[in-house]
Amino acid sequence: MSLLETREVTRTYGKGATKFEALRGINLQIDKGDSVAIIGKSGSGKSTLMHILALLDHPTTGSVFLNNEPTSKIKNKALNKLRNQTFGFVFQQFFLNAQDSVLENVMLPLKIGGITGKERRSKALAAIKAVGLESKAKNKASDLSGGQKQRVCIARALVNNPEIIFADEPTGNLDSATSENIENILFKLHQEKNITLIIVTHDPDLAKKCARQVQIKDGQIVGGAQQ
Repeated sequence: MSLLETREVTRTYGKGATKFEALRGINLQIDKGDSVAIIGKSGSGKSTLMHILALLDHPTTGSVFLNNEPTSKIKNKALNKLRNQTFGFVFQQFFLNAQDSVLENVMLPLKIGGITGKERRSKALAAIKAVGLESKAKNKASDLSGGQKQRVCIARALVNNPEIIFADEPTGNLDSATSENIENILFKLHQEKNITLIIVTHDPDLAKKCARQVQIKDGQIVGGAQQ
């Protein structure tokens, strides 16, 4: 069953002499429970594609469908709510509030979603436990190692029980041993919770762990569009 789909998506920046086509006619279907690596060189358009799939950016032309419904008709307020409830995000840059505790950082999407009190705390603690950081729940984010910070990001991405986790170079700032640990956590969540995993990476070893590899070159898909 198609969960996320793009049809003839383009993304253009600038006008006239400065015009740049970041994406050119992207057709891609991602089914529920897929694990997909979007791979390509720097500047190929892979991060632009992820931002459009994650509804963080709009295509210049073409359409994006979520659960077979066109996303272009969704109003901004509803779109923000949908992103918060349906998607989880793990970025290369951690985007944690350094002076807040691990628990406070992980609770943030629940706070945005209007979940209060004991439920917010219990859900956040469950997500923290899922990434093996329960002993660090009260620690400030600034006191953690890089690998621990990325595990906090995964817990935060997981806390709303999302259908899809988007991971943009999730191991880009980590050493090889820590990277493997983070990858194992992501794929374990993918398998146990049937979370659809979409990973942007230039790491071939990480890409090979996904069921599909979608290769982008000069804003076009050159391999892996079809299952």
